[in-house]
Amino acid sequence: MEIPGLGTVTEDLDGWYRSEPVTVPALGDRILYVMVNGYDDDPAKEDFHAAIAAFLSIDDSVVEAAAPAIFDYYQDVASEFTDGSLPVTISSPDQVWAYIHPVEVAVERDSFRDQHVYVTVECNCDWEPEHGLQIVLRDGRAVTKVGPYDGHLTNAAAFNRDDLEGVVYHRLR
Repeated sequence: MEIPGLGTVTEDLDGWYRSEPVTVPALGDRILYVMVNGYDDDPAKEDFHAAIAAFLSIDDSVVEAAAPAIFDYYQDVASEFTDGSLPVTISSPDQVWAYIHPVEVAVERDSFRDQHVYVTVECNCDWEPEHGLQIVLRDGRAVTKVGPYDGHLTNAAAFNRDDLEGVVYHRLR
């Protein structure tokens, strides 16, 4: 099957489509697989096409703008390591990217709340090896959520709270 912007994709055992590795300018030209979920049954496939095209056309400044929110996440995790065993020390938001390792990109629609298509970047990060880092972009254009990888597309959805609509990072505690 072909998905515009990704080319030929193959279906995996979970029903997601997987692209061949693609260059992602927003992530420093890293080469990653893109996974697409819910495409077959979606009546507005052009929303997926638009989100994929937008994400693959933005530069790294869009994702780098989330550094302060990602640094907040780091600081929350660091505050739990009172014994000094935190694996890395990061002094400022501009340093977080040295400790982030994107693994995969996923594209899916939020069918429960706002109906937008979101692009999620799943990352390993050196300060939180268990939960990693999730960076979510609404319509593939702007970062709308960062934090531990929980699979939710917005903080409002993650916590079922309308007051968190538009909140990029919600403190863990």
